[in-house]
Amino acid sequence: MNLNQQALTPMNKDSSAYLPIEDHGVIGDLNTVALVGLNGTIDFMCFPDFDSPSIFASLLDAEKGGSFSIHPTHDGMKHRQLYLPDTNVLLTRFLSDAGIGEVTDFMPVEALKEGHELIRRVACVYGSMEFRMQCSPRFNYGLSPHKAILVNANEVQFTSEGPDGIGLRLKSTVPLQLAEGDTDAVATFRLKTGEKADFILEYVTCDTPSAVDLEEFVTHHLYETINYWKDWVANSSYKGRWMEIMNRSALVLKLMISHKYGSMVAAPTFGLPEEVGGVRNWDYRYTWIRDASFTVYALLRLGHKQEAKNFVDWVDRQCDDIKDAGYLRLMYTLEGKLELEETVLNHLEGYKGSSPVRIGNGAYDQIQLDIYGELLDSVYLYDKYGAPISFDFWNDLRRQVDWVCDNWHRQDEGIWEVRGGKRHFLYSRMMCWVAIDRAVKIAQNHSFPLPNRWVEERDSIFFSIHHEFWNEELQCFVQYKGADTVDAATLLMPLVRFISPKDPRWLSTLKRIEERLVSDSLVFRYRTNEAFDGLAGGEGTFSMCTFWYVECLAKSGQVDKARLYFEKMLGYANHLGLYAEMLGLKGDHLGNFPQAFTHLGLISAALSINDILEGKENKRKI
Repeated sequence: MNLNQQALTPMNKDSSAYLPIEDHGVIGDLNTVALVGLNGTIDFMCFPDFDSPSIFASLLDAEKGGSFSIHPTHDGMKHRQLYLPDTNVLLTRFLSDAGIGEVTDFMPVEALKEGHELIRRVACVYGSMEFRMQCSPRFNYGLSPHKAILVNANEVQFTSEGPDGIGLRLKSTVPLQLAEGDTDAVATFRLKTGEKADFILEYVTCDTPSAVDLEEFVTHHLYETINYWKDWVANSSYKGRWMEIMNRSALVLKLMISHKYGSMVAAPTFGLPEEVGGVRNWDYRYTWIRDASFTVYALLRLGHKQEAKNFVDWVDRQCDDIKDAGYLRLMYTLEGKLELEETVLNHLEGYKGSSPVRIGNGAYDQIQLDIYGELLDSVYLYDKYGAPISFDFWNDLRRQVDWVCDNWHRQDEGIWEVRGGKRHFLYSRMMCWVAIDRAVKIAQNHSFPLPNRWVEERDSIFFSIHHEFWNEELQCFVQYKGADTVDAATLLMPLVRFISPKDPRWLSTLKRIEERLVSDSLVFRYRTNEAFDGLAGGEGTFSMCTFWYVECLAKSGQVDKARLYFEKMLGYANHLGLYAEMLGLKGDHLGNFPQAFTHLGLISAALSINDILEGKENKRKI
C-alpha cells in the first residue's frame, strides 16, 4: 500500500501500557543509549551500537518488544527522575510513606573502558522496600527467539538463536531465577535503609567480576563515569545565561556521538510517531550530512573542538561519495556506508498502535541539493575556527562545488525529505548559494586557486532567489517556485547570512511565517494539509523550527520577544531538559527522542540571544 493511501492505524486499546515519550531519561556509553522510564523500566535499547537491532523495544510493542524493569512491589508510589548534575548518570526515585527507593542507571563510557555494560544499582534510602526485577530481552527487533541459562544463582546468560547470534549476561548481587518459559530473568528482593543491590547486563565477551566483587566494581565505575561527564562539561567555554539547560543539551548531544566513528545520530530511536496513530514513523539512527554544520557550529561555540574535529574527520574519511561529484548522499550509517534500505517491522504494533514501524530510511537515495551547503558550511567553520583542512580534502570538496555550479537549478525533494515529488525548493537553492559562498571563503582564506565561475554562479543563485522565489502579492519568500505557501526552513535565510535579519524583505517574510506557521510561540515546519509532501496524517510543531524562529526574532531586533518565547519553549522540555522532535497540542512529545537537531537549535538560539543581551553580537568571532 502506498504511504499516501494508508489510513491512520487505530490506537492500541491499552494505551496505558505505554509511557508518554517525554517520561524518559537517556543514558549511554558513546556507542548506544538506553531509554529509562519514570517507572524504572528500560523500554528501548539497541545493542551494542546505535544502529544495531534492538534488545529492548517495549516502547514500540508492549508485549513483543522486550524490557528491563525494576520497581517496588508496593502500590501508590510517586516517581521522580533526575540526572546527577553535569552528568549522564540517571536517578529514578520511588517515594512512599513506607519507604523511599532509588535506581541509579549508567553505562561506563567507551572512552574509559572497552566494553558494553548497562549498570543498574538499586538502593533503599528509607524504610524497607520490596523490589521486583524482570529482564526480558527480545533479540533482533523481537524477531529472533532466544534461550536463557541460569549459570548460577547470580548469573543468567541469554543467547539469541537468530542470525545476529548475540549473547548477553546478567549478573546480580541478589539471587536470580528464570521465568516466562525460561526466557526471562526475574528477582524479588527486599532492601532496608542503606542496603543496595546491583545488576549488570553485558556482552558475554565482557570480563566483569563475579557477584562476590560486583559491588566494588559498580561503585568504582559509577564514580569514574560521574567524573568523566563532569570533566567533559568543565571543558565548555560557555559562561552565559541558561547554563544548566545548555550543559544538558551538550551532554545529550555528546551521548549521540559515536566514539568509534565520530559521527552523530539524528536520534537514537526509530519508529516513534510524529502523530499518535499516524504513519510518519521513521528511523533516525543515522548520520545526516545536514546536521554537520549545525553540529560543528554548536560544538565549536561551546569549546568542544575535539568533537567538532572528529565529525569533520568522519566526513573526510568515511564518506566515500565525497570524492565523486554529485553523489553525496544526505545520510549515512555511523560507519559512513549506505546500508539504509527501508523495511517495515510488521510484527510490532508501534507506539500506542502507531504503525508501520520502520527501520532503515528510504529517503537516503533522494536528491537533496541543500546538503552541499551544509557540508561546506561545516568545513568552513571548522577550517576557520578549529584547524586548517588538508589540501587533499579541499580537492575533494572542490569537485563537489563544481558540480553544484552545474546543477543548482535542478528540482529536488528538499530538507523535509518529502515523498510527493521533486520541486524547486527555496531552501535547497539557498544552500547551494551557501556551498559556493563558503567554498569561495575557504579558497580566499588559504589563497587556493579560485575559479571566476564560482563567484558568478553564486551571484546567479542570489538573484534567482530574489526574483523567482519572492511573491510580490504576499510580500514574502515562498516555499518553492510558484508556491503561495511558506516554509519554516526559510527561517535559516538570515541565520546562514544569505540576507540581513533586518532586511525589509526578510521582516515581511518573518511576519508571514508568524501568521501561517506559528501557534503562540511554537512553529510548524509547514502545513501538512497543503498535501505537497505525499504523506497521510499530520504532525506536531517542530521544536527545532521554534528555536530557529526565536533566533530570527532576536537578530531582527525583537530581543525581548525572542527571550520570552525562548524561555516559554524551555518550559516544554521534559522533566530532565530533553526534547523529542515535535510537540503535540497538549505539550506531549512526538517523534524520535531525544532529537539532536532540537538541542542544536536550542544551543544556537541561546548563544545568539545571550550575545545580544551581553552586547557581543558583532564582536563574536564565530
